[in-house]
Amino acid sequence: MRVMALDVGDVRIGVALSDPMKILASPLETYHRVGYKKDVAYLVDLAKQKEVSVIVVGLPLKLDGTDSEQTVKAREFGNAVQAEFEGKVVFIDERLTTQRAHKEMIADSVRRDKRKKAVDMIAASFILQSYLDRG
Repeated sequence: MRVMALDVGDVRIGVALSDPMKILASPLETYHRVGYKKDVAYLVDLAKQKEVSVIVVGLPLKLDGTDSEQTVKAREFGNAVQAEFEGKVVFIDERLTTQRAHKEMIADSVRRDKRKKAVDMIAASFILQSYLDRG
């Protein structure tokens, strides 16, 4: 079984997937949101297809560790996924993952238009790798 991570945004959701041994996180896709229920159904179905046992949802906490408006939205979305998903949904701190993804792509000379398409799934892979490294 694998682990999947979600970087939940208002317009896009970055998705990352672990290898079967749950050691390495890889970007999978950037999902463009179409509607709350359809978004949940799509991601739960994707998790089933990929044989996922755990879904990790990143929480974009403020730098002081408190909830932001986006944190509340991510938690609500994760809870909606949990209601439909047979496995477990866990939440972890994802502060600064998007900025880190941008910096790494800039360092790798990725063009701006390509960064916009990939940043969410790369941020999701950072969230997932953080979870996997915790063991």
